[in-house]
Amino acid sequence: MRESAFALALAGFAFMLTVIWGEPLLRVLRYLKIGESIRVDGPQRHISKLGTPTLGGVLFILPVLLITLLFNAASLLGLTIIGRSIFLPMGTLIVFGLLGSVDDWKKLRGKRSDERGMRARTKFLIQIIFGIIISIGLQYVLQAPELYLPWMNREFTLGIWYVPIATLLIVGFSNAVNFTDGLDGLAGLISATCFAAFGMIALLQGQNYLARFCFTLVGALFGFLWFNVHPAMLIMGDIGALPLGAALAVVALMTGQWILLPVIAVIPLSEMVSVILQVSYFRLTKGKRLFKMAPLHHHFELLGWSETQVVQRFWLIGLLAAIIGAAIAIG
Repeated sequence: MRESAFALALAGFAFMLTVIWGEPLLRVLRYLKIGESIRVDGPQRHISKLGTPTLGGVLFILPVLLITLLFNAASLLGLTIIGRSIFLPMGTLIVFGLLGSVDDWKKLRGKRSDERGMRARTKFLIQIIFGIIISIGLQYVLQAPELYLPWMNREFTLGIWYVPIATLLIVGFSNAVNFTDGLDGLAGLISATCFAAFGMIALLQGQNYLARFCFTLVGALFGFLWFNVHPAMLIMGDIGALPLGAALAVVALMTGQWILLPVIAVIPLSEMVSVILQVSYFRLTKGKRLFKMAPLHHHFELLGWSETQVVQRFWLIGLLAAIIGAAIAIG
């Protein structure tokens, strides 16, 4: 109970810190004219978002890193592997955030409005390299539980399969959250819900450092949503979406209950699957489309749902899925 209260207090502190420095950051971004570019083939209602300040991921990543270091400093400097374990999700936020920042910067400096930043193959290759390094750290440095099935109350060893599976999860969900980031408030709401669920699981396992990290991130995301809810004053960008998805996968892997990740993060998973299906179907049928547009949230927009309807309904589904996932974990 005491640790739960402390984790929630960190969430509240992260929220306040993020909201406080949000306005100064917005002024800087507006002064530098760092604005969002819009897909030329996207829904026409999104034209109004053109020029909205982006690189919003900085708003919540920096407070999370600062608070995590500040409130875990004594443990981080100690000799216990438990205290130092928090370096891994923190490092994941940093390296994937740097990758996202490069991608965002290339988009902002593109000569054409339809340029998409880094080449997809280059970005994907870098993500795989990061994923392999992090997965090796999970297995051989932290010795994280490789697979824990809560309904059986049993842990399994994956051996040589662990690193490929962990890399797939890290890279996959990094891109999944990135695909989810297309409507005001959507990626932030869904991500906060997922981290809250895994934060609860970490508390139940006694992984207090991991739980603190999760709830700190939840609070910071709520602070970001203060500026990102419709109509958004600030857009997350790849600098926020890529590290969020990767960190979520790392947190799930550290609990050992990553088997619940497709349940708890069903919305990002659905967004990513919709893109894969759309591209595959388009190529197989030589031009036909399975959805009106991918990712999935654009499909529902073109069906006539308003942006707020899509966000709220997707979040309700995501919240229910997170509750189900947490309930399974509790057993």
